[in-house]
Amino acid sequence: MSETAQNRPGLKKRVEQWLKFTVLPPLGALVIRGIKGSMRLEQRGYEPVDALYREKRSIILAFWHAQQLMIPFGYRGPGSHVLISQHGDGEIIARIIARFGHEAVRGSSTRGGAGALRSLIKLGRSGKDVVVTPDGPKGPRQVAKLGVIQLAKATGLPIVPLGFACSKKNSSRAGIASWCRTRFPAASSSGEPRSGFRARRRTPRLSPLVSNWNRP
Repeated sequence: MSETAQNRPGLKKRVEQWLKFTVLPPLGALVIRGIKGSMRLEQRGYEPVDALYREKRSIILAFWHAQQLMIPFGYRGPGSHVLISQHGDGEIIARIIARFGHEAVRGSSTRGGAGALRSLIKLGRSGKDVVVTPDGPKGPRQVAKLGVIQLAKATGLPIVPLGFACSKKNSSRAGIASWCRTRFPAASSSGEPRSGFRARRRTPRLSPLVSNWNRP
């Protein structure tokens, strides 16, 4: 076997790593901004959160794992530290959120969780906003684990739930767990928009989107 043939597997892996960790993050951030740019946003229900910031208080922001796509545009604080799994896909997400001004704390309930929780507690006590997905990364979907409660108890910070919804759901399982259905804006609207962070597509006859802040 020639030396070139022997080096092909290593070269292929390096190319894959380059595409995943160098090309994909800026492209992903660009796509997310493009989706946001196609909508008109109307924000509602932020008064309790703004009141916390006026009091110089930090928060624990919590949202479901499947609703992470538009969450960067619902956050109104000065910058946060986000709990992200140590899986390879987590590294891609960490690099994407860095482009929105957020820092990653790596760990999850199945890998590196204890160390990550200690880091989040330290950050919360020092006055930083921390962000968690109570049901991720393994699910069950939209079933909160105890970690967010332990974090709130240890730091004394209020939990602020943030949700994103649209009237019609499409699914994408690329790069995420099979139980997790990521919500995207979709055509053919039905139902009334709920109060919260409301967005409408700029293109006529497309659906309203909703992202709800709930009182902590």
